[in-house]
Amino acid sequence: MQLGDARRGKLADNITGFGRTLRRAGVRLDASRIALAQQAALLVDIGRRDDLGAALEAVMLSREQDRIVFRELFDAYFRNPDLANKLLAQMLPSAEGKAEPSRRRPRVNEALSPQKPLGQALAPKPQDKEIEFDAAMTASNLQRLKHADFNALSASEYRHVERLARDIALPIPQVPGRRVQRGSRGARLDWARVRREAARTGGEVLRLPRLQRRPQPLPLLVLVDVSGSMERYARLLLAFLHAATRGLPRRDVHAFGTQLTDLTPAFRLADTDDMLLAASQAIDDFAGGTQLGASLQTLRHEHARRLVGRRTLVLLVTDGLDTGEPAELDEALAWLHRRCRRLLWLNPLLRFDGYAPIARGAAVVHRHADGMLAVHNLSRLEDLARSLAQLMKH
Repeated sequence: MQLGDARRGKLADNITGFGRTLRRAGVRLDASRIALAQQAALLVDIGRRDDLGAALEAVMLSREQDRIVFRELFDAYFRNPDLANKLLAQMLPSAEGKAEPSRRRPRVNEALSPQKPLGQALAPKPQDKEIEFDAAMTASNLQRLKHADFNALSASEYRHVERLARDIALPIPQVPGRRVQRGSRGARLDWARVRREAARTGGEVLRLPRLQRRPQPLPLLVLVDVSGSMERYARLLLAFLHAATRGLPRRDVHAFGTQLTDLTPAFRLADTDDMLLAASQAIDDFAGGTQLGASLQTLRHEHARRLVGRRTLVLLVTDGLDTGEPAELDEALAWLHRRCRRLLWLNPLLRFDGYAPIARGAAVVHRHADGMLAVHNLSRLEDLARSLAQLMKH
């Protein structure tokens, strides 16, 4: 059977329309993959919906984080012929009727929503004399995005918020270093300058120049959870931390899910988009489970020298939904807490009012952390620097 034969159906057109819907949802997909999907559909029994979905998923996806969106769109698109026909007409000026309320992801709902043709959207209406104002990205909309949860954003809003997050500053607290510099309140005398100035005044000492310790930012260790529950937070927080901590003399970054992945080489790249691409290629367990205890044991045995004495500031980005053994996690966190200056827990679940770390893993992390901060929207990211400074004082 030939795909798209008018006498046998329009499966080729359906797959093409499905690929366009995936692109609108933010899935990286080109024409070659759509053509490959049509060939893959010939190799399976299209009467079996699961086999067709597995074949299309194998050839149309290149990123693990797009798998959940693909399955939701596939279930909606190939549920019944009537819905497929409506979705194939998604380029019409308006949709008939109103969509039923759905609990799908925002990017899935945005991809399934009807869109106006490009020519009609750009062509002016000669008979319309009224002036319409576009309120997109105005002050009120930006204010809404600042307080919107990252997990509740549509695909276009998520991309815009990710760009805004890269402009947020995160000054790391500074401490006196070992190197010294000239200063007026130093504890040490600069004897070399004392002798030079005395030589110019005939041996008379008129003032006592001093040396003070040069301030330097704390060494930073970032541990980012890339499990399934942290899917949308991980990418955005990695982009934020890459831009906000650029220029630090010591910055080590690791991702953890079921295993530990060193992202420090990726963070050395100057461009944030290049860093995200390198990080996605390095992480093999994205959107999987969470085994923080085993990951910290790997950090202990292979990267313990990344912790500079007891001066390192550790940022642990996770929701605490660990699937490992609590005893192993407790031992690993106790070791980490002894080797760092502060262990701060950045928890997206603080977006819920009345949240309490009662899960097994969350309770262990809460017991060892010096503080817990929220990082679920732009407003919280802007307050992160002030919150870090307050926790460091205590």
